[in-house]
Amino acid sequence: MEGPAYVTDSLIAEDIDAYLAQHQHKTMLRFITCGSVDDGKSTLIGRLLYDSKMIFEDQLAALETDSKRVGTQGQEIDFALLVDGLAAEREQGITIDVAYRFFNTEKRKFIVADCPGHEQYTRNMVTGASTADLAVILVDARKGVLVQTRRHTYLCHLIGIKNLVLAVNKMDLVGYDQARFDQIVTEYAAFAKSIEVESFTALPISGFKGDNVTAASPHTPWYRGPSLIEHLETVEVLGEVDVEQPLRLPVQWVNRPNLDFRGFAGLIATGQVRVGDAVRVLPSGKTSTVSRIVTMPNAGGAAGEGDLEVARAGQSVTLCLADEIDCSRGDVIAAADSAPQVSDQFEAALVWLNDDALRVGRAYWLKLGAQTVSVTVQQPKYAVNVNTMEHIAAKTLELNAIGVVEIATDRPIVFEPYATSRALGGFILIDKLTNATVAAGMINFSLRRAQNVHWQALDVSREAHAALKHQNPAVLWFTGLSGSGKSTIANLVEKRLHALGHHTFLLDGDNVRHGLNKDLGFTEADRIENIRRVGEVAKLMTDAGLIVLTAFISPFRAERELVRAMLPEGEFVEIFVDTPLEVAEARDVKGLYKKARAGQLKNFTGIDSPYEVPEQPELRIDTTAEPSEAAAERIVDFILGGRGDSWMPVI
Repeated sequence: MEGPAYVTDSLIAEDIDAYLAQHQHKTMLRFITCGSVDDGKSTLIGRLLYDSKMIFEDQLAALETDSKRVGTQGQEIDFALLVDGLAAEREQGITIDVAYRFFNTEKRKFIVADCPGHEQYTRNMVTGASTADLAVILVDARKGVLVQTRRHTYLCHLIGIKNLVLAVNKMDLVGYDQARFDQIVTEYAAFAKSIEVESFTALPISGFKGDNVTAASPHTPWYRGPSLIEHLETVEVLGEVDVEQPLRLPVQWVNRPNLDFRGFAGLIATGQVRVGDAVRVLPSGKTSTVSRIVTMPNAGGAAGEGDLEVARAGQSVTLCLADEIDCSRGDVIAAADSAPQVSDQFEAALVWLNDDALRVGRAYWLKLGAQTVSVTVQQPKYAVNVNTMEHIAAKTLELNAIGVVEIATDRPIVFEPYATSRALGGFILIDKLTNATVAAGMINFSLRRAQNVHWQALDVSREAHAALKHQNPAVLWFTGLSGSGKSTIANLVEKRLHALGHHTFLLDGDNVRHGLNKDLGFTEADRIENIRRVGEVAKLMTDAGLIVLTAFISPFRAERELVRAMLPEGEFVEIFVDTPLEVAEARDVKGLYKKARAGQLKNFTGIDSPYEVPEQPELRIDTTAEPSEAAAERIVDFILGGRGDSWMPVI
């Protein structure tokens, strides 16, 4: 088989400046290699890297001597060393992450993401696919289409990669059998059709031997299509940004180096903008016109060098507006007559990437571009079986599961469906406690109920309610194990406050479950929803000016922090009633520990369900050392004593 002959850059020897100029204006294709374990991804990348590298070395050698320094045998030896190096990476565990590599040909530059094939590293594959224009899905000709082949294909389709290449690899190990190739392509085509993949390109290759990788192989005379590199060089990148789309500029930061300059900087995701264009800032909806388009050399200075008349998708610029309107990081500057959507509830496809399963109702951070908001995820509508594409019922999502969910944000965000815009439709979920990325999501559409429900402004404010009662509202959140004494101490505190003339209300865990939360059990998801509802009720009561006392086990820190975030700073007082498990179990006033130990009561906190101890509570009550009456007096003194600027003493 002939060596690669697709680069003939004599410019590198004749005119280095012209060569660099030509190189600078080459288009860029980002693609990934994916598929099941040991389908030959690293070997294929090694072949691509080696061939592009050897061409460059041949050119340099031609300048030094009339005889070729590198021959076919030398190529095979060097390629073996390269593949051995990639294998060593795999043995060291390096390729469990995404490895990005760069190479180029005469026609195009490439960034390839080598994604691990193991199912437990699906998160890494999603990371690589999130910025790719094309996916090369490898299949071992001996094994055919596997579960991971289907999973990676479905994920690529879900993420919006339109260009799919089915590379049937290791054809040399099946004797370059056309019937085997056709069988695999037929099976894959049936699956692709089931997930609405419109088209794909199939190639018979051998990454190790080089068949149909950079040049046509004499071993497959029955194949008349392009080699892999020819396809990569000529494929139309459907994912390239279209400047004809409406303007979308997510604001990364506000640039104000002096009092005379105020600009909004970011990368233009789609469209283009000219000086004088009318724009709309979202989510506020305020409009203005563009007065300047500033680039780095002149940011903050006088108009002149560095200013542009027009900027297009893919450029990082600073926009100055004619009017002093509110605009900050996370906002989106858009074409005034074609703005994206704003909503606080939407449906999304979710790929779960964490070892810990989705906790329905728990608050996570959602990051979409420069926007970061707190969100809760409802029970999945369904999960997807990647083998059959069947929609199956699911109460949660486990590691690598794919499902469709409804998400509610704590404030409206600017977005577009993922099918329309990757920049404004793709997001990640982050665990609030560990800061780990737990999921990747693609927004489908906003929920109609979010569009039809609007906040009603009221004339009597929460401040007016509090002033009428001569007190500052607050939530005193008692947390601790069952039997720790929460309800006893909370009851004593309320009696004392009531005797002093304060307006209070006590929400007790058992009492609430007789009415508002009677439909909830004691699973982790139900416990989370229980606390969320109580938090919303407590918030409404503080809006009425009340001092609210709650006595709930509330075992998870994340939910306690969720309630804290609902309230103005200083109004949430976490009181940890600290009682050792053995003491609480010895009391066992309600006989619950006895039932739990006997296996008659599942998901009981402290026995077979965890309790997460508060890390920095406002107050800690040690019931083994302090009587309930003394603890209650200390809590009342803490409240009446004031808490600095964030807390006015109650009167």
